[in-house]
Amino acid sequence: MQVELAPDIQEKVNKIIQVLDLDYINSLRIICMRSKGSKANAYARIWNLPQIWQKALDIKTYYVIEVLSENFDGLDEEHKDKVLIHELIHIPKTFSGALRPHAYFEHRIDEKTVNEFYKRYLDSLRSSNEK
Repeated sequence: MQVELAPDIQEKVNKIIQVLDLDYINSLRIICMRSKGSKANAYARIWNLPQIWQKALDIKTYYVIEVLSENFDGLDEEHKDKVLIHELIHIPKTFSGALRPHAYFEHRIDEKTVNEFYKRYLDSLRSSNEK
């Protein structure tokens, strides 16, 4: 498997964070990568750096969003945005290095939740374009 930085994805992620006003996410500590040759069926994955590693290495929290080129790159822009939103929702408001599971307390990370975030995203884009 080959992995490289993905500046195009980084740009999309930074825009989503800004437009959705996800101010608890430090976009400077989100690293976007593109992998090629993975056998996984996913479009993307989010990787965390658990607190034990943060303390052992004396570094701050970082997250890596990996898009799997074979599955992600052929998607239309709407679907790409939704996949990236899905991955960002996994980041907890504490930005601790942990990851939210798909089901936590009364919250869920599912198609309905992603669509709600995506609608907010589009609405925010439209209202900023009207100004």
